[in-house]
Amino acid sequence: MERNDASIPWFSLILAAVFWVILLFLFNGELAKEETSAPAAVVGAETAVKVDWQGNGKALYTAQGCIGCHGAQGQGGVGKVLVGSALVLGKPAGLVGIIHKGKNLMPAYPQLSEQQVLEVTNYVRNSWTNKGGEFGAEVFAAAGAGENDKALKNRSRFVPKDLKLPEIFLGTFIMVLLVYGLMGLYSTWAEGEQLEPGIHRNKSTSFGMYAMLFSLAMVVFCSVGFVRAILESISLQGLTAEAPVINVPQEGVFAAGIFLFLSAVIMLYKKYFMDGEVLVEDAGGEFPW
Repeated sequence: MERNDASIPWFSLILAAVFWVILLFLFNGELAKEETSAPAAVVGAETAVKVDWQGNGKALYTAQGCIGCHGAQGQGGVGKVLVGSALVLGKPAGLVGIIHKGKNLMPAYPQLSEQQVLEVTNYVRNSWTNKGGEFGAEVFAAAGAGENDKALKNRSRFVPKDLKLPEIFLGTFIMVLLVYGLMGLYSTWAEGEQLEPGIHRNKSTSFGMYAMLFSLAMVVFCSVGFVRAILESISLQGLTAEAPVINVPQEGVFAAGIFLFLSAVIMLYKKYFMDGEVLVEDAGGEFPW
């Protein structure tokens, strides 16, 4: 028995690709609006604050007990070494966040005002042999953007913050077309152009065996890579007060690889190794291929 029309799945996939391109153009326009409006808010939040880190900063470093753990010269002790520290000389928001929230053995100091935090952090960044440079209250405006929002934007950087109804419709329609087309192509590939009523016969070959082993190995490889990428982003959370920079392309490639190779494993199993499956397609079936 011949299939009704094997070209319909291909047409569905082509149509899905066209709609996907349209959706990307819509996303690109929305993201461009967000990027042009963002800098103005940051500039407006900056305020000029005079920081006396040579006097007040040094006094706070002694009075708040920093000297007892980190040493009078930042040489460390119970606490970490501050001289030449990548955390101290890195982004100021990381150091500010640890003073506010604490970290491991480092206690939090929520009682300090923003002015006091600026003074003690500038003292640590610019004393002894450190030359981290001064910074002002703009660091609080940057930190106030929200760690969760930053992490979310990093994980979905190609998706606008607010999805419009046409974009939701296109995304849903694309998924329907993809599933519809892939099911048709798989049916044609697994059973052939001619539908034979009865039992699905075992067609195991050396190609099927090698392809199955390769697909399983790639599933394991992508799974390990995906877990490692997640753990790396989690490990960075303790180093800075800012949300960690997430490697979206890397995680996305591994996640897509897991999905695609698992799909390949299932298809290979059904075509080359599964015996005893009764065919359900017929001329009056639900699907038109």
